[in-house]
Amino acid sequence: MNKYMQIAIDEARRGIRAGDGGPFGSVIVKNGVVIGKGHNEVVKQKDPTCHGEVMAIRDACTKLGTFDLSGSVLYTTAQPCPMCRGAILWANIRKVYYGCTISDTDKIGFRDAVFYTNTEEASEELDRKECLELFREYVQITDKVIY
Repeated sequence: MNKYMQIAIDEARRGIRAGDGGPFGSVIVKNGVVIGKGHNEVVKQKDPTCHGEVMAIRDACTKLGTFDLSGSVLYTTAQPCPMCRGAILWANIRKVYYGCTISDTDKIGFRDAVFYTNTEEASEELDRKECLELFREYVQITDKVIY
């Protein structure tokens, strides 16, 4: 048993026993040191974004005082959903190890599979000109280079 996956499992178990949410725990490791951990707190926080991976990322970023977790590895009890995968990519986490698959989570009542198969788009462009002006203001204020 991998020691970091065991920490993720223990974190998930702590969360489900407290009634915080589903059986999803995560731990982030950098250079052999645990820098963040978290478990699903969707029920506790009444917030659908409080997945285990997101909570671990928030914990690591708070502890390190940065949004950049480059060079770190994430261990999680289940394959990350698209939202969590996006957060993992934004945090620059280089590798993810997961225990259970999307199919496994489906079997216990979680609907992750729909997020991989739903092709309906419920979004539409609106007020692009004004939003582009906001982007120009951001670039001007922050001295960012437009590519």
